[in-house]
Amino acid sequence: MNATLSHTFSLQDALPVHEATRLTEGGAQARIVLNGQIYTLRITKAGKLILTK
Repeated sequence: MNATLSHTFSLQDALPVHEATRLTEGGAQARIVLNGQIYTLRITKAGKLILTK
């Protein structure tokens, strides 16, 4: 493994990880606020995530 690839993995490991079903409290949708704007996070039936404003 080269140094660049190893460095990339360590940066990714340092990022916070959030379980989507915890954000939605077991449902399929959650609202997320950023800078006063409300976004909707939705888990589709196919298990994909969609974030809309």
